[in-house]
Amino acid sequence: MTAPPATIADAPVGVPRARQVRTRLRLARRRHHVHSLGDVLGDAYVMVLFVGMYGWFAISASRDMLASPTVGRADPGVRWWLAVAALLAGAGLAWRGLRALGPLLVTPATQSWVTSAPVDRRAWLAPRLGVLLVGAATGTALLGVAVAVLGGVTEPGALGWAAGAGAGWGAAALALSVVAQGDRAGRRWPTLVGVVPMVAAGVVTAVVVLAGRLGNGLPQPATLPTAALVAVGVPLAVAGTLFAVRALPRVDRATLTTGAQFANAAATATILLDPSMLTSLMESRRWRRIGRVRSSRIRPGPSWWALLQVDVRRLRRHPSAVLIWAALVGVQYAAALALPGLAGAAQVVFAYLATDRLTGGLRSISRSPGLRRALGGSDNLLRGIHVVVPAIGAGLWWLLTLPTVEAGPPWLAPTLALGVVAAAWRAGTRPPINYGGATVNTPFGMVPVDLLRQGSRGPALLAVLVLVQLFLG
Repeated sequence: MTAPPATIADAPVGVPRARQVRTRLRLARRRHHVHSLGDVLGDAYVMVLFVGMYGWFAISASRDMLASPTVGRADPGVRWWLAVAALLAGAGLAWRGLRALGPLLVTPATQSWVTSAPVDRRAWLAPRLGVLLVGAATGTALLGVAVAVLGGVTEPGALGWAAGAGAGWGAAALALSVVAQGDRAGRRWPTLVGVVPMVAAGVVTAVVVLAGRLGNGLPQPATLPTAALVAVGVPLAVAGTLFAVRALPRVDRATLTTGAQFANAAATATILLDPSMLTSLMESRRWRRIGRVRSSRIRPGPSWWALLQVDVRRLRRHPSAVLIWAALVGVQYAAALALPGLAGAAQVVFAYLATDRLTGGLRSISRSPGLRRALGGSDNLLRGIHVVVPAIGAGLWWLLTLPTVEAGPPWLAPTLALGVVAAAWRAGTRPPINYGGATVNTPFGMVPVDLLRQGSRGPALLAVLVLVQLFLG
């Protein structure tokens, strides 16, 4: 007598392990994989060679530039402390980037197939966390070595300590960002972790600038405190990794997919040479974080007066633009102390960056034909109203930074300030990119000349202004 056939009800019911799901996905990908192991190793070799060769060239060129007469002589203590401020500011910006990216993220396919299923979230995300920790530690170790070489360190032991300090703090930052990703919304400590180094960088910069303007030099430490950084960074990285592993089950789908949107927008903007794809997403997130605003009365008057009030109110509801505008004033003073020969060129570049932060209304008007039709009036009139705030900001910024540069011809400063406003205008009013333009076949491949021309609208005029300042300033 034969046994009855098995049915679905008789099959064992259970949740597959994360390793089983990962193995099944790996086998499915291999059916569509067309690259061999040799191709992968060749690509990795080219990438390592590219990073090593051009990285060492950038470090050597930077060292030569800092010692060249064109840049000018500066107090070594001033440069040392400004480098510390730059590292602190970079750490704060890197933390904000990690928080925006995730850093753990999933693709849409993984979101549909895995994160929606009852798979052990810790077992699924743990290998990805390990890869990210190794990558962060390696990248920051190379950054630590680069900073040490720029500071004149050549001993292998000192470079090893610098690499250890960079690796420890890089791994700690990534691990703590994963902890913040798995933490519940509304906690204040992730915001404080990003704000503290930025505030410290501002304080250090302010002290250095005040001491430099008063003619007092700052002492430079005899040795780099890399041993102390290693002693703090490595235990912090170990503790952060343990907390990150414990936080993996609390990382939900929302935080995993939010970083994927940011990564996809950044990749698309890089490939298509259209940064507006990324900036639009960041601006949308920023306004969603505000959520609710308190309405206030607009003073009566003509339509242009109402639109101007709205543009000013936009800055009040977006205070980071004003903060960056003010921070760039201090950066210009610091650049004038560290690189006195390039103070004029830095003034033009930083003035453009400061003005560009105030062109939110101009960009919104220029990128939305429907909004222009709803407001009425000609396009030039609407754009002209929304360039008033950037023009006033550029003029005030230029006046505040005049003491950082040597006096040139009387007409040079007003001309450069107007040129900066014009460059910000051209960048803010750039039409959507047309990808059907001409390309040129060169020995290095096809070069999309028309695409580069459209993307350089604004920065090209800025480059001309920098050249004018270098030759006439």
